[in-house]
Amino acid sequence: MRAIRQETLGGTEVLREVELPRPAPGFGEILVEVHAAGLNPTDWKNRESGITVGRPPFVLGWDVSGVVAGVGIGVTLFRPGDEVFGMLPYPRGVGAHAEYVTAPTRCFAAKPAVLDHVQAGALPLAALTAWQALVDTAGLGPGQRVLIHAAAGGVGHLAVQVAKARGAHVVGTASAPKHDFLRRLGADEVIDYHATDFVEELSGLDVVLDTLGGENAFRSLDVLRPGGIVVSIIPSGGTALGRRAAERGVRAAEMLVEADHAGMAQVAGLAAAGRLRATIAGTFPLARAAEAHARGETGRTTGKLVLVVRRS
Repeated sequence: MRAIRQETLGGTEVLREVELPRPAPGFGEILVEVHAAGLNPTDWKNRESGITVGRPPFVLGWDVSGVVAGVGIGVTLFRPGDEVFGMLPYPRGVGAHAEYVTAPTRCFAAKPAVLDHVQAGALPLAALTAWQALVDTAGLGPGQRVLIHAAAGGVGHLAVQVAKARGAHVVGTASAPKHDFLRRLGADEVIDYHATDFVEELSGLDVVLDTLGGENAFRSLDVLRPGGIVVSIIPSGGTALGRRAAERGVRAAEMLVEADHAGMAQVAGLAAAGRLRATIAGTFPLARAAEAHARGETGRTTGKLVLVVRRS
């Protein structure tokens, strides 16, 4: 099979298209013929540093949409020919940027018929992150007010839609040219972070989704109501954010996304109902993965980048 592999850490020049043996599914696994695979910031961060996956060689990629090509012993959820989408086990279960990939069955859900593979391949990691942060961790519900930082980004624009589906009042931060885009997604208020300090503008929020990390997470504590929560998807590994939150009578959580069949089923349900859709910032054939990385690293994309591995 064709795959995008790297032998060393570094810039986009380390990515190479190679031929590798096609994997075989193990116990409780499925083999997926990959049709599309999304990219996420963790891809270029790991390409440069191996921060979560360790030392090369490796094939990057966590987002998958494709067709089941084989099943391992003990698999009951899927059969060959089923269309599925999902996220490989994060952080070490990489390998989606290839023609075939194996993973535990319950990393996947049935792909909604209303989504093509590009749309489905864009969703898993970012949509699961949004769902697990806002719903599983923060318990966001109807009538609550939530601030989503970098709301036009990969996670952010899906989080806006998840929050609206939960009945929340959504405030998003983004540069001014992206405000109309966010309003079309359903954002109730949009703040230009270049012109306005969100701490001066907001107060009494129930939830903040921090997608930036660092000082932004700490400053977000100041806009919460008593008992409110900041959920940061850029975990520091320390305890300072939690201590600062406790001093203010609020809460803080730092999370990493997890492979999750139940969460993927929720994502699939929202997508099937037309309430969750990824904005595609660009598509690239597998052989041009390095170009996709370079585009993503600019930090100026709106939505998701996707590798098209196989034309449906």
